[in-house]
Amino acid sequence: MKKVAVIMGSDSDWPVVKGACAQLDAFEIPYEAHILSAHRTPTAAADFAKGARANGFGVLICAAGMAAHLAGAFAGNCTLPVIGIPMKGGVMDGLDALLATVQMPSGIPVATVAVGGAKNAAVLAAQILAVSDDALAARLDEARAEMARQIASKEAKLQAELGR
Repeated sequence: MKKVAVIMGSDSDWPVVKGACAQLDAFEIPYEAHILSAHRTPTAAADFAKGARANGFGVLICAAGMAAHLAGAFAGNCTLPVIGIPMKGGVMDGLDALLATVQMPSGIPVATVAVGGAKNAAVLAAQILAVSDDALAARLDEARAEMARQIASKEAKLQAELGR
C-alpha cells in the first residue's frame, strides 16, 4: 500500500492534524508526518514533494494557515494528489487559508477540505488509495456502515425519549 504524507507548515498545526493521523491509523494506512514550510524551508519542501512518488507516497495532505501556500507548493512540485487542510487562525480566522488553498491555477489542483477538516482529509486520502486497494475499500465501507449504525442508534434513543 502507498503511504500518505501528512505535512504541516508549523508545529502549531499538530493539534488539528493529529486527527488525520488517527484516522489514517484507524484505516491501517501507513503515513509519515513532517513539518515543512513553503516559505521558511522552500528547498526541503520542494525536494520532499519531488521525491514523494519515488519514496512510496500515494497522496499528500498539507495543512497550513494564513497564506496557506503549502498545499499549492507541493502540488506544483509533484503530480500526486494533494489534499489541503486550511487552518483556522490569523486575522481572517481561516477564510484566507481556505481561499488560498482552493484557488489554484488551472492544471495544478489541490483537493480541499473544510477549515480544520483533518479527519476528512484522511478519509479522502483513503478513498483515493482505495481505488486500487480492495481491502482498504472494504474498511471504508465498514466505516460508513458503522456511522449509519450510530445514527440509527441515536434516532432510536431520541424517539424513545419522545415516547414514540
